[in-house]
Amino acid sequence: MYKRIRDLREDRDLSQTEVAKFLNMSQTGYSKYEVGTNDIPTKILIQLARFYNTSVDYLLGITDEIKPYKR
Repeated sequence: MYKRIRDLREDRDLSQTEVAKFLNMSQTGYSKYEVGTNDIPTKILIQLARFYNTSVDYLLGITDEIKPYKR
């Protein structure tokens, strides 16, 4: 999961600071999610899935389908 959120960020040429600002948190706090030091709370997973237009299942590695589910 941690590699996926880093890859999604890098694919969009975003910095950790930019994503952290979107999540209303510090860059250091966000960095700990990417390296796996801290588990990612459900609320943050949902925000990241919406931000990257994907599903929480993709972020968690349950599916390799990057497209979000139909609503």
